[in-house]
Amino acid sequence: MFTLFHHPFCPHSRFIRLIAGEYGLELKLAEERSWERREAFLLLNAAGTTPVLVDDEQPPIPGAAIIAEYLDEAYGAEMGPKRLMPETIAERVEVRRLMAWFNEKFFEEVSHPLVTERIYKRFMSEENGGGPPSPDVMRAAKANVRYHLAYIGWLAQTRNFLAGDRPTYADFAAAAHLSAIDYLGDVPWSEDDAAKAWYARVKSRPSFRPLLSEWLAGVPASRTYVDLDF
Repeated sequence: MFTLFHHPFCPHSRFIRLIAGEYGLELKLAEERSWERREAFLLLNAAGTTPVLVDDEQPPIPGAAIIAEYLDEAYGAEMGPKRLMPETIAERVEVRRLMAWFNEKFFEEVSHPLVTERIYKRFMSEENGGGPPSPDVMRAAKANVRYHLAYIGWLAQTRNFLAGDRPTYADFAAAAHLSAIDYLGDVPWSEDDAAKAWYARVKSRPSFRPLLSEWLAGVPASRTYVDLDF
């Protein structure tokens, strides 16, 4: 049994939950409000960010990229053709490139500002940065999502999945970030049919069901969030 310190709307935490689901790993979820900077959590990850995976047989494993590599090294070979990292070096480089695109660039430009402004700030104290959302920050993030969506659409038109012929970490990284802002209704799906069709396929996988069942009191999900045929 693993324990995952996470926040339900942390895109990086969602990524780890999706790949754990794909690998059939059971996670005990411990919600962590990282902005509170609990001392016990900082002892697990001095950076104070989610997610952190705790396995009784290993030191705490911090950060989405490190956890993903750990899960591949520990369990990937057992998955055969369902492994989420390809075998060849060139293919693995492409998967890692796209993971970084979504977990770093998309996060910085889109998912982090939108989730922070529209969700996290509702629970933060004023001294921790809480308060009303910034219209300027949200406007910029909503503009940025359009070119990211176009890039996803281009990848989906030229490949079966984002990094190649089968699902990989790249697909679940992208889908995790999109899912967090899709809950908020901030993905302009009508602008790219290829991106929408790709997301519908990933969203229909069993690993996605726990995410789609979660709701935040006071912030209703968009109509597209749980609809598999949106």
